[in-house]
Amino acid sequence: MCDLIHYRVVDGLALIGLDRAPVNALDQTLRAALIDACERAATDIAVGAVILYGVQGLFSAGTDIKEFGTEACFAEPDLPGILTRLSALHKPLIAAIGTFALGGGLELALACGYRIGAPDARLGLSEINLGLMPGAGGTQRLPRLIGAESALNLILSGEQIDAERARMLGILDRISSSTEQLLEEARAYANELIECCAPARPAEAWPNPAEDLPDDFLARYRVEHEPRWKSRLAPRLVLSALEAACLLPLEEGLVRELTLFKQAEASRQSKALRHVFFAEQDARRTPRIDTADPSRKINKVAVIGAGTLGGGIAMSFADVGIPVALMDLDGRTLDRGLKRVRENYQLSVKRGKLSAVQMQQRMELLFGTLDYADLSDADLIIEAVCEKMESKHQVFLALESVCKPGAILATNTSSLDIDALAKMVSRPQDVIGMHFFSPANVMRLVEIVLCQTTAPDVVTAVMDIARRIGKLPVISGNSAGSIGNRMLEPYAREAHRLVLEGATPVQVDAVLTSLDLNMGVFSMLDLAGIDVSFLMRDANREAIAHDQSYCCLAEELYALGRYGQKTGRGFYLYEGRSPREDREVIMLAEQLAREHNVTRRNIEDLEIHDRCLFVMINEGIRLLDEGIALRASDIDLVWINGYGFPAHLGGPMHYAEQLGLETVLSRIHHYRSALGEYGEMWFRPAALLERLVAAGRSRIEIF
Repeated sequence: MCDLIHYRVVDGLALIGLDRAPVNALDQTLRAALIDACERAATDIAVGAVILYGVQGLFSAGTDIKEFGTEACFAEPDLPGILTRLSALHKPLIAAIGTFALGGGLELALACGYRIGAPDARLGLSEINLGLMPGAGGTQRLPRLIGAESALNLILSGEQIDAERARMLGILDRISSSTEQLLEEARAYANELIECCAPARPAEAWPNPAEDLPDDFLARYRVEHEPRWKSRLAPRLVLSALEAACLLPLEEGLVRELTLFKQAEASRQSKALRHVFFAEQDARRTPRIDTADPSRKINKVAVIGAGTLGGGIAMSFADVGIPVALMDLDGRTLDRGLKRVRENYQLSVKRGKLSAVQMQQRMELLFGTLDYADLSDADLIIEAVCEKMESKHQVFLALESVCKPGAILATNTSSLDIDALAKMVSRPQDVIGMHFFSPANVMRLVEIVLCQTTAPDVVTAVMDIARRIGKLPVISGNSAGSIGNRMLEPYAREAHRLVLEGATPVQVDAVLTSLDLNMGVFSMLDLAGIDVSFLMRDANREAIAHDQSYCCLAEELYALGRYGQKTGRGFYLYEGRSPREDREVIMLAEQLAREHNVTRRNIEDLEIHDRCLFVMINEGIRLLDEGIALRASDIDLVWINGYGFPAHLGGPMHYAEQLGLETVLSRIHHYRSALGEYGEMWFRPAALLERLVAAGRSRIEIF
């Protein structure tokens, strides 16, 4: 028997153990070994039942993701085929599920007639997160087992459920008394089945999943949920597969499911989401920290600045049990900040996401203070004060006199030069950037911005703590705006200019949200605060001084006190958080166009798409060429997780690759010429983009 499979017969039971580290991925080699072992057991007259289990404790994480998009994905024996053969075995087949059964791993368990899980096991069909759908019986066997509605909700959510919920739904027949006793209790269960002459229990004998559904359930489900799916393909394919489960015999349903799966697997959306999956793995590896000694431990944290952002950062640490001091020099600001944190937790309790006890535990981990001396034992101090160099400098000078040796000094700046900040203190090796995104207790991204002097063990410690609090850390070099905001600058600049030239904020935002971006430029600026973007421009005046029209509409709105949602007026008018178009803004844009000699005209949607996105992509390519970003996929992660770029487009760099780098370069050249002096200022292609196209490259990478 292959080393990937452990096969033994004990007291009339065939024990078949999967042993392909690290997660028993069901690649072609393991599939072949598995079906051989199971069919060997089926023909052995000494075997009364078969138990499948994971040798290292875990069952299976499913198909090897690296096989998708390759011939190996459907190479014989393919997963749908072996599961059909497994379900045809005439002996009871028991899946003993330890740790997890995910994706194809759960489909393997569903092809077994019986399932027992460890108490800590987690089960789920998570293919939807990769733009896929179950393709080896999940959409056909699961609804027959637990009903169409429950199956549909589980598949579309991609959720991993615990063993108790799986038992209540009917996915698990039993839960073992402990993880350690799983295999022994699976053997006892198998013997019970043999003694009572239990059938193999194939899915063909399970009830029609449509039996308990109203006649129009699937049609109503589609109408209700399609708006939330936007342009995503996979949820629609899942629903089609569930319809097949309700209308067709199992054998025909499996054929239909496989056809739909292949459609999803070949789609651009799935390729993009698989790109994002591997991008997150790559982001964990950086040349700067791979060999660093992780010697700095972070057990206590301090956050300076009790505003919305600082409070959210503090919550992120308290949420995982890390004591955190929240400091502000202004007592009223501190009181408001602590009150806001408590209200956020109370809302979570009201929604059932936290218990009252958990809320109290987290609040007890938060310590409010007005005194720098109370930060003397912190291992990591994060400043989140206003975006002014002098303010941050004052904070760092104060910290120098109280912080213990080796404490890490992190700045949350989104636009300032952190090398300059590091030079202002005597311990520049301890300085690093941690750019959280608001609301920090919700947003997953943290840009880890490196100074020239940042010590490797500081990078290691900060990356580790970011992951510990559930964030996605992405390394950035020091540059005005790091990765995300530096790309946001040309993106927002073009949106502003397009409104001067004749578009409206509503039109620009509509074009961008039609791509499934979470929100358009102007909605985003109103949400973040026009006063905040003003400070970012103010810190960069020298670089934009040559363009007198630069974001002039936003400058006027700032002067008028129209800061966005917080004041009820910005680019839009607000009733609560609902925006509506403001004719005054259009009139102001017309006036500014006259003052800056900008000719207004009708703007086509395609021009909005190209100008906003291609200048952003061009800037991203510059960041890569300059070494600010380590890889193009890091840029994609920043924009997906920090700025709402749709994951099913793969991020702006992957999107550019799908459109074609030659197309991107051609359109940049077009607007450089068509827009005259303005085009000459802002539409210069990145040198790396020109090199890539000249070399016939299709991927954005340094060469």
